[in-house]
Amino acid sequence: MVTESSHSQLTRRSFLIHSTQALIGLATISVPDLCLAKIPEKRTLSLYHARAQKALTLTYANGKQYNPKALARINSFLRDYQTGQVHRIDPKLLDILWAVQREIGSKGVFKVVSAFRSPQTNRQLRRAKSGVASHSLHMEGRAVDIQFSGADLGQIRRCAMDLQTGGVGFYPKSNFVHLDSGDYRTW
Repeated sequence: MVTESSHSQLTRRSFLIHSTQALIGLATISVPDLCLAKIPEKRTLSLYHARAQKALTLTYANGKQYNPKALARINSFLRDYQTGQVHRIDPKLLDILWAVQREIGSKGVFKVVSAFRSPQTNRQLRRAKSGVASHSLHMEGRAVDIQFSGADLGQIRRCAMDLQTGGVGFYPKSNFVHLDSGDYRTW
């Protein structure tokens, strides 16, 4: 037999369980994903590829919808310029760039030092330089090394660290910040 007081306890218990589950679910959403859920605006990036000496500005998403044609153009633009190989760039990586740009409060241009790398290019870089990961997220289209006009490297780093999504590597001697869509970590 359920009395009114036991019924209200079950309701309270049910409320607490559902509330806890909702909070746990929110904790697993990355900051850009959470921001995008609230922002139905167009997301535009301006990129300049240092190796190719080419620029690209385009809107790659509107609200939660990604533009497949724009993503294909970005895939081609961020290809491995040593081999010419094109690879899918993770849209979450683009969202991280967009969130950094938004937090910095600038309509600047991302100067791309390195984006997708084929395994061949990654091996060559590992032989030539220290600090290049053998299983780099660059090879999965999930990492980019950048500068940003209108912001110094330290500001980019702090902003990306505040977002706490993806990897943030700081390379002041090489003049770039590494961002990736992997687990949150810094170096």
